[in-house]
Amino acid sequence: MDTLLTAEIAANAPRYRRKSSTFIDGIHDVTDQDNMAPAQLYSTMSGRLFHSGRIAIVMVGLPARGKTHICVSMARYLQWLGVKTRIFHLGDYRRATVGEGGHVPQDYFYPNASPASTMLRQKILKKCREDIYAWLNHENGQVAIYDAVNPTAAGRRALAKEFAKHDVQTLFLESYVDDEEILKENARNVKIHSPDFDGMDPDEAAERYLKRIETKIPIFETMQEEELNYVKMINAGRAFFYNNVSFNYLSHRIVFYLTNLHIKARTTFFVRAGPAEGEESYKSDAPLSEEGRSYAQKMTETLLRHREQERKTNSEQAGREVSLRPLTVWTSTRLRTIQTAEPLKEQGYKVRQRSQMSQINPGVCEKLSEHAIRRLYPEEVERHELDPYHHRYPRAESYHDLAVRLEPIILELEREQNDVLIIAHESVLRVLYSYLMHCRPMEIPKLKFWRDEIIEIIPAAYQNEAKRIHIPGLDPQFTPGSPEDIRIPVPSIYSSNLPPIDGISSPVEPSSMDNVLTRPPEKVVNNAKEMVADKVADLD
Repeated sequence: MDTLLTAEIAANAPRYRRKSSTFIDGIHDVTDQDNMAPAQLYSTMSGRLFHSGRIAIVMVGLPARGKTHICVSMARYLQWLGVKTRIFHLGDYRRATVGEGGHVPQDYFYPNASPASTMLRQKILKKCREDIYAWLNHENGQVAIYDAVNPTAAGRRALAKEFAKHDVQTLFLESYVDDEEILKENARNVKIHSPDFDGMDPDEAAERYLKRIETKIPIFETMQEEELNYVKMINAGRAFFYNNVSFNYLSHRIVFYLTNLHIKARTTFFVRAGPAEGEESYKSDAPLSEEGRSYAQKMTETLLRHREQERKTNSEQAGREVSLRPLTVWTSTRLRTIQTAEPLKEQGYKVRQRSQMSQINPGVCEKLSEHAIRRLYPEEVERHELDPYHHRYPRAESYHDLAVRLEPIILELEREQNDVLIIAHESVLRVLYSYLMHCRPMEIPKLKFWRDEIIEIIPAAYQNEAKRIHIPGLDPQFTPGSPEDIRIPVPSIYSSNLPPIDGISSPVEPSSMDNVLTRPPEKVVNNAKEMVADKVADLD
């Protein structure tokens, strides 16, 4: 008897059979497509990955040190990889306990607080930690991020022992900042929007807020506990110190991500490449057409004008001259993206090429009409309509493949301290935008980026802000979506009722082109400050 397993036997044997979201490679084992993360490599019955058990990341640091920004960025990255992650903000529990408009006692953070303050503090801590254990134990959570000040060494040691009793590994992460400029910038970005500082000079408001911290939290002990696992991020990522970070793969991956992270303000711009000569395709690498070169010039003028206007606005608000952050341009290695960046390069801006940012590979479907694809590959079309994010056509890439390919770009984007303009194909912009704006996988194939718009992403503590900047004077004939895309419509069941950017995920019909040409120059599509209105006076 031949003991060699054939591909057919292996595919149908219970031991080997897996539900594949790609219908081709049999790697992904997914029971619910909506729960699949954009760059998730595999899944398990428990939902926990990397065989890493359960981890609690405990934040340490005074307010205005960027802890919440680090929490949100770290959770976004881990969820992108498919790691079940949740943030537990202690400030949310405190607000829920004291009620709307309520305040904690003056000595709430004091080590020698009154019995009433101590009881209130223990009540709030107990509720938060009970929720952490419930999520880890009963919802198959894997990484719980505990966002609080945690000011004393004794309290941190006790917390580590408590988590260990519940079989939870603990990694402390301290954001240590002694640079006055970084402190003031952090305070200005979020905290000074409290009514207490209404109408006050931003610099004066920042200084008052920082002094309030010293009064409210008089004792803070930086991490030096040799027996604990911890990472200390110093001055927004200028330096790192590690201690005892010696457990599993996932913890090391978290630490690697943190070495690429910083909390300094910067802006990311997304823009499409200009149209190329002849029929655009994946295989050909045609140069820009005359219309494409005109587009590159107008896009450059619009972007630089917008940045200068932003600088003037910031200077007026600060009451002093504010300089522009440097701008770095990233393109793929495709000729039309490189040539779209030439007007900026001629003005002295640094342009860097990234091979990972090449567009999605359409495989055998390139240049085929939708009718031809449906006639030649009816089974593939059926599979694509069921799962447009993970499915790949023959010899093609899926959006999931593209997301995995772009992970090095995401890490470099987190590391970049300059403003960044990314010039790329629409498929690449979809994936990168979805990472920064936390879109679901099934939303990604429907995102649309018109050539007459620049998308601006501004990092914020709790939720990134987005803005659309209209490029005037362009021929509407080449503003719709890319002709290289696989022309199979995504089923409406996957369309988002609340798209990440209002209007960006719906195609512009020819009848509405006049409205496109009369759009305002700029439009803020979501404002992070509105989402943190109840947190601006927080001391966490």
